[in-house]
Amino acid sequence: MANADKFSDLDSFDRELIKVLRNDARATAAELGEKVGLSPSAAHRRVKLLEQRGIITGYRAVIAESVHGKQGMVFVHVTLQDQRRETFEKFEKAVVQIAAVEECHLMSGEADYLLKIVLRESLSYEDVHRDVLSTMPGVSKLVSQFSIRTVKAV
Repeated sequence: MANADKFSDLDSFDRELIKVLRNDARATAAELGEKVGLSPSAAHRRVKLLEQRGIITGYRAVIAESVHGKQGMVFVHVTLQDQRRETFEKFEKAVVQIAAVEECHLMSGEADYLLKIVLRESLSYEDVHRDVLSTMPGVSKLVSQFSIRTVKAV
């Protein structure tokens, strides 16, 4: 319920600012103000408040895949041995240490987690699967799906 409260008092200006920033995180206060109908100082003040309230949690640069030496992307459904809190905590503590895992999501449904793994030049999925994923605490089952092509990314 706390998250619902955090978002319930967003007005139309805040919602529009968020929409503009989703598409262009580098927009200046002047650009933001122009697009949503506020002065640059008001737009800047509102963005700072959204950051302080934890509604805007960060900004990122999206780097061209060729710069990374990206070789592929694999989505892995992970099923744990049991549903005990201790098992989840041990798995989560281990997964945040794995550099190849770009994202980890706790899921509903058949699998417990969905991992997004990005393979770089010197890293094969066989190595990640054999030496890392299959040795993680609590793992019972791994189902891997290779991305053919990214159609839309954030």
